[in-house]
Amino acid sequence: MLVSPLVARMRDLLQLRFSPLYASLPSSVLEPVSPASPVRRLVKVLGYAGLRLVGNVFRPVRNPEKLSGAVWLYVVSQNNYDALHFLRQHRADAVLVAGQSKQIGRYNHRVNRLSLRRKLLYYWQFPVVLLGLLRTEGRAAWRFFDLIFNAIGYYEVYRRALRHYRPRAVVFANDHNDDARALLLACQAEGVPTAYIQHASVSTSFPPLGFDLNLLEGQDALDKYRQCGPVHGRVQLVGMPKADAFLSQRNTSLAVRRVAIAANLLDPTDGLSAALEYLLSEFPDITFTLRPHPGDQRDFADLRRAFPQLRWSSAREESVFEFLLGHDALVAADTSTHLEATLLNLVSIYYRFGTHAAADDYYGYAAHGLVERAYTLPEVGELLRRYQQLKPATHYQRAAYYSATLGTPNEGKSQQLALQAIDAWLQQP
Repeated sequence: MLVSPLVARMRDLLQLRFSPLYASLPSSVLEPVSPASPVRRLVKVLGYAGLRLVGNVFRPVRNPEKLSGAVWLYVVSQNNYDALHFLRQHRADAVLVAGQSKQIGRYNHRVNRLSLRRKLLYYWQFPVVLLGLLRTEGRAAWRFFDLIFNAIGYYEVYRRALRHYRPRAVVFANDHNDDARALLLACQAEGVPTAYIQHASVSTSFPPLGFDLNLLEGQDALDKYRQCGPVHGRVQLVGMPKADAFLSQRNTSLAVRRVAIAANLLDPTDGLSAALEYLLSEFPDITFTLRPHPGDQRDFADLRRAFPQLRWSSAREESVFEFLLGHDALVAADTSTHLEATLLNLVSIYYRFGTHAAADDYYGYAAHGLVERAYTLPEVGELLRRYQQLKPATHYQRAAYYSATLGTPNEGKSQQLALQAIDAWLQQP
């Protein structure tokens, strides 16, 4: 089917939104992002245009750092910031950059902003894009018309920003959000070199790699990206740069006394409650700590009241590695925290707190033997009892497929490898 360049570009920006995985997400996850009711989606569109975009017009951008000629480190989340900040510390010409209203968690005031004030000028495209996507994507385009509306204009304003500032290069830590995709396509159109540093585990639902330089953590990521489509640009496996400072502090306990529970947006509150009730009653001598995902807006007041002995970790106050250092084991569903925990020699148990059909073993951790899988709470209990008595001292070696430097002379030197690769790449004519 022939599609216009505009519609084709929007399909690229919204690739993950139109994937079977996204459509299968439970309503509790989709509703805050894109309401099921068309009326509520329309209200959301009007609110976005009226409050956020018009508000941007009256909120001028004044950046503390010079963006012209700099190496941009483009971030779309707190985790992205953590993944790229070491480049900012190393290179005097590197600056952290985000969209004008993008929420970067505890780092909101530490990033430079790209103005989105002119985004309003491109909403005439919306009817054209929606009709085109209805032809190519069918009902999914109507179901997510609010997300289509939100993505309009990113490409054009980012091309304008690139022409204005002429950055030396742009380094990404996200390759699938619509605004990140828009900047990548804008860089390609404007001839700005691009690099990608993997910030978390990837899945086969991601877009194909399209950067000039791709710094991946390990063979797992490369194998998955090859399933996503043709791999463009140079690829180097450098391990996990953000883990370097913590690998020397690996857990050495041969027993399990402190258990971390990482909750993601897919985990229903009632499922978490049932798991906590079982675990806290079965293991009164173990200390349990719950850490919600940094993007989770739930206050969990009921859990706090029901389980006063439960400890809590805030992603806004401590990094995931700082959190994991205080524990011997992890219980979680679909989260990259399993890999980070294993690297620190925590035993990790994959247990789904909900019954939704989406994202079962999303990262393949259980299938590839990185973690043990428990289908029921008694199975979780059985694994914890086994580890209570003896936790393997070399459990972390399971992560070698995911982190290329593990067990090599370069272990703990991933930042150094990434910096060498970036520096050499930028020096090329």
